[in-house]
Amino acid sequence: MSQEEKPQILHATNHYLYYPDEKDVPAYLAYGFRPVFLLLAPYMIISMLLWGLVWSGAINIPFMDNVLVWHVYEMLFGILTIGALAFLSTGLPELFPGLIPLIGKRLKYVVLLWVAGRISFWLIDVTGVYLTALLNLLMLGWLIWFGRRAVLDKLQRHASLGYTLLALLIIEAWFFASMAGHASTPPIDILKIALGGHVVLILLALRRVNMEAVNELMEDKGIDDVYVSRPPLTNLAAFSVILFSVVEFLYPANSALGWIGLAVGAAILAVTNDYILKDKFILNQPYVIYLSLIFIMLGVGYALMGWAILAQDTHNISHFRHFITSGGIGLSYVMVMMIISWIHTGRHLTSNIYTHSMVAAVVVATLMRGSIPFFENYSDELYLYSSLIWTLPFIIYIKLFFRFLTAPRADGVKG
Repeated sequence: MSQEEKPQILHATNHYLYYPDEKDVPAYLAYGFRPVFLLLAPYMIISMLLWGLVWSGAINIPFMDNVLVWHVYEMLFGILTIGALAFLSTGLPELFPGLIPLIGKRLKYVVLLWVAGRISFWLIDVTGVYLTALLNLLMLGWLIWFGRRAVLDKLQRHASLGYTLLALLIIEAWFFASMAGHASTPPIDILKIALGGHVVLILLALRRVNMEAVNELMEDKGIDDVYVSRPPLTNLAAFSVILFSVVEFLYPANSALGWIGLAVGAAILAVTNDYILKDKFILNQPYVIYLSLIFIMLGVGYALMGWAILAQDTHNISHFRHFITSGGIGLSYVMVMMIISWIHTGRHLTSNIYTHSMVAAVVVATLMRGSIPFFENYSDELYLYSSLIWTLPFIIYIKLFFRFLTAPRADGVKG
């Protein structure tokens, strides 16, 4: 039996005591992350391939009036809702004993709601803004309701996740109000605000993911130390992102925004100090490198945007913003999918040529996309090839993990 196939018993097993006694639940509906990742990987591939072909001029999508808004919305809110479903439905039952895991028919109906939201937004010119808004806001609203235990927790240990989702729900409602003509703010400007909210949510979520993944890794490696993600570093980074987003919305041409961008980059990069432990050196561990690259991509993106603003080169801000979207956010989804698919199917956290390639592809695609300002004569090619390379991690994910998602846990535990 290979390393990746060896069973693993997790410490966080509270949900097993409250697992529903539902009969004939297929493996792909046995826990929240399973159907999500089975859909998310191919959806990422299709969405990015279409975008690359459209933006490079290879094809045209006649039923979409504003392809840019479609692309940005889907890469933010479309992916957020299904990603949050996987994260919350997997993590909350372990953090709050007594919360019944979402499985079977209930899980299937929620996933179908997300699918309906995606179809409606792709065909928004046919289905209309109001139906599309209803389906998508209902999905995010349900997620907030499902995660209400975190907000209502007296200790407020994970309440920040709930508050951030609530803020994103308000921003999404604002976006649809603009699409329907009830708000004067251009939709793309609202989506820039939403990007800041997404980065904050990812920073908060990564603090939890790091705690589980890095400590699990050190235990497997026999490293006698404890990794602690320090809230002040994450909170400072989150505050700086919020400040940048607000100032960019109100005063996009103000040079002060450039200095704020540099400060945000520094604040996010500072979070990587958590990986420097007192007694043991772990910066040579593959998953530590993978996870640290998320903060590096996010930090570099904000710093480059700040530099472009100070250089009065606002035309290239959107290119540098892709270090945040394609790089930081894209890699965070890859890592969450990878980590959950190892650990929560009862296996050891494993690194190999496949995991190395998944991370490397995101980094290479981001560097290609972000380099367009320096190679404008090759912009069409860079748009297309970066999109193609960015899909590789999800193609590899299908090959490596789909067999885990469609089979019972390797350790025999329910879920």
